[in-house]
Amino acid sequence: MAELTTSIDIDASPATVWQVLTDFSTYPEWNDYMHISGSPTVGSRLHIRPGPAAGRVPSFKPRVLKADENRELRWLGHLYVNGLFDGEHRFVIDDLGDGRSRLTQAEQFSGLFVGPFNRFMGSQTERNFTGVNEALKERAETLEKSVHSDAAV
Repeated sequence: MAELTTSIDIDASPATVWQVLTDFSTYPEWNDYMHISGSPTVGSRLHIRPGPAAGRVPSFKPRVLKADENRELRWLGHLYVNGLFDGEHRFVIDDLGDGRSRLTQAEQFSGLFVGPFNRFMGSQTERNFTGVNEALKERAETLEKSVHSDAAV
């Protein structure tokens, strides 16, 4: 078993971060690392495809395990069949107060191919996680500023 964890602080509320995270239809506008279709609801199946910056990452269809609004989105995916290479992916949003949030993106990997995967794809996966975090931060902060500037008018 292996785990990869990344996090980033965002100058936006948990509600704004959640909105960006779960608005899958807009991912092609801001996320060059992954595109998602489906519904962020427990039990549903998502379709996750690599974006143009993701490198050689396979598409997969995980099942949503948790969708706790403004707090956590979690899914479980398998490469081909259960037990070969499984990943439980999560996005956790912590409220830092004063309209700020911390987004933690992590995945726990298990299965027969974990060792080879880490050797060949581990650094690329970490770059992809970091890229998603940074893009989500930029999108959420832009959205948050837009909301506040509209409210001031």
